[in-house]
Amino acid sequence: MANGSVLSYVPEAVPAATEAHARTTLPIHHERHLKVICIGAGASGLLLAYKMQRNFENYELVCYEKNDDISGTWYENRYPGCACDIAAHIYTWSFEPNPSWSSVYAGSEEIHNYFHRFSKNHGLSKFYKLRHLVTQAIWDATTGGWDVEITNLVDGSKITDHCDILINGAGVLNTWKWPEVPGLHNFKGNLMHTANYDKSVDLKGKNVGLIGNGSSAIQVLPNILPDAKRVTTFFRGPTWVSPVKNVVMDQYFYTDEERHLWERDADAHLRYRKKLENSLNKVFPMFLLKSERQQDLRAGMTEIMKSIIKDEELEKKLIPSWAVGCRRMTPGVGYLEALVSDKVDISYGTIQQVTEGGCIGGDGKEYPLDVLICATGFDTSYLPRFTVIGADGVSLREAWAKEPRSYMGVGTNGFPNYMMITGPNSPIGNGAVLVGMEAQADYICKMMDRWQTENIHSFSPKAEAVDEFLSYKDAFMKDTVWQQECRSWYKSNSITGKVTALWPGSSLHYLEAMMEPRYEDWDIKYSGNRFSFLGNGFSQTEVDPTADRGYYLRNEDDGQYLSRGKRRKVFSKAGTWTLDGPVETVSVKGDSNGAGSPISTESSGSPPAEVEEPNFQSSTGPSGYLANLTSHISTAFGVGNSVSSKRRLPTGSGFNASSARDAKSRKRGEAARSGNSQWEGVKEAGAGGKKDKDELIDNALVEYLRKGTRV
Repeated sequence: MANGSVLSYVPEAVPAATEAHARTTLPIHHERHLKVICIGAGASGLLLAYKMQRNFENYELVCYEKNDDISGTWYENRYPGCACDIAAHIYTWSFEPNPSWSSVYAGSEEIHNYFHRFSKNHGLSKFYKLRHLVTQAIWDATTGGWDVEITNLVDGSKITDHCDILINGAGVLNTWKWPEVPGLHNFKGNLMHTANYDKSVDLKGKNVGLIGNGSSAIQVLPNILPDAKRVTTFFRGPTWVSPVKNVVMDQYFYTDEERHLWERDADAHLRYRKKLENSLNKVFPMFLLKSERQQDLRAGMTEIMKSIIKDEELEKKLIPSWAVGCRRMTPGVGYLEALVSDKVDISYGTIQQVTEGGCIGGDGKEYPLDVLICATGFDTSYLPRFTVIGADGVSLREAWAKEPRSYMGVGTNGFPNYMMITGPNSPIGNGAVLVGMEAQADYICKMMDRWQTENIHSFSPKAEAVDEFLSYKDAFMKDTVWQQECRSWYKSNSITGKVTALWPGSSLHYLEAMMEPRYEDWDIKYSGNRFSFLGNGFSQTEVDPTADRGYYLRNEDDGQYLSRGKRRKVFSKAGTWTLDGPVETVSVKGDSNGAGSPISTESSGSPPAEVEEPNFQSSTGPSGYLANLTSHISTAFGVGNSVSSKRRLPTGSGFNASSARDAKSRKRGEAARSGNSQWEGVKEAGAGGKKDKDELIDNALVEYLRKGTRV
């Protein structure tokens, strides 16, 4: 039985061979039955279930989830100090705020509870089956669908299901991996991975080994150090550790008064969320390799790391030679301080051997251990853990042997009716990740709507469209920090490989790119005559006795604008967001990565100055989200440098039109522009006050985007 409601005139299921003929007896755009299988009931699966329930009728959706519970990453990752490095109030669905977050950076359990409430609030549990592992999916060209094999992890039984459209919502950081270290599983003590952390293990009085110095290790070390007798940390390369002060806000726990304010005043809460989101959406230029912002940030982080480490040899091993952001940058609350603690030993280089009682490090010394924690990340090859066989019997593993071939993060050629949420080259490190997932879910729904209301047999991106998208992506990435020579999961855990994880542009850029599908990029095949969707000559309006048959009559033209530019001004609310109000004079602090990986939850912040309306001028408290916004924006866009017009991308600049701000700002920019004088003016604006400097910065940004140049 379908989960969606069925209209009264919908007939019994129609065989594929007669689908086109059957449509000729029905009104235009008849919604045939649609069966969808989604792999996973994490954030992606839950979002898809919500979107389909809200937008579709005559459908069936099943989300097969391997775990005992929903929410994916936030169910699996429960290691000490696990939290999200994006402010909680903007780590939500855009339409589902949570005024009751306990702190700026929410812990994994609290985020897990958020997704549980989301599921309960919208009755989504009927769509997912827990403890069901998808093991294989094979495309059936005859039926135009997927045959999916599933294992029931409760009793071991095998299930075969069939769907019209298959959605891979398994996520990116989903398949954790052990390090490739000789003798690892010969260890007789407690061996665990951060993504499968055993909370029952008591670390008190024990010698603990920690492998890795990526995001998870940075979070774990300061949290286990108080209990452990001694910690030995093993790492083989440098990493940038984001200092909390002046770059990322100190952890802060909201007061009851603040939470109650937002619970009773949704508008006040929305203002707070928008201020955080607007600030986050301004930091993308720091990822441009030659921007002054990148150079200043690198110099500042080097200075701060040196001031804490105070050891020349350790500085050489830990401070990178590559740009900030080449690897994911994690707020290191207490990490550097822990490294130089008397209770911590550091073993640099590749581990030689794991013994029954410890590890032989890269230094050749054996360290006795009772517990060994592997903070060694995930398989980021984007190859699913199950077998996927597409058209012509080709497996996804074969097709992606050299690199993942993604079409804008949602599709791939050769695999019809197969869509992805957070597929390769999605905006998972360009800004707040959840809104990018919403854009992908909306895009997928538009493709499903086409399938349901026309006699489409299959759809998949054209090979040439994928080739050209990847060519554009590779050209764009050359000028970003992500293409620097560092080992990063952004490049499938390689040092010099192509960037496979990230979108070539800002988050806002992605939202606009995905807003209107380019159907010309898709190979769409039909069952019979493509115009059979026209049906029996009648409209859906005429068969609905409750519909207004003169719906197009009105007193004025209030229809949707027909140009992208006009539509963009509507959805971006152009003209409503200026530098003159409190929204744009905020000085805030926070993470510049944007993709929701975990950080420590230790509190060191201060409450806002006012309870009734949080103080957005404070550098601490809930809105201290991105440090010194004016300074960040001026340096991020290379203020003080001349604007070069020599380094343009083949198409576009990675920014969206909304980044150019509102019409009022543009007029100010046009009035102020004279050569590059606006950039010089920013440097001298200090005497004129913060407002004058902000205006000059904004005008410089407008000019920058107007010319389509890079800093």
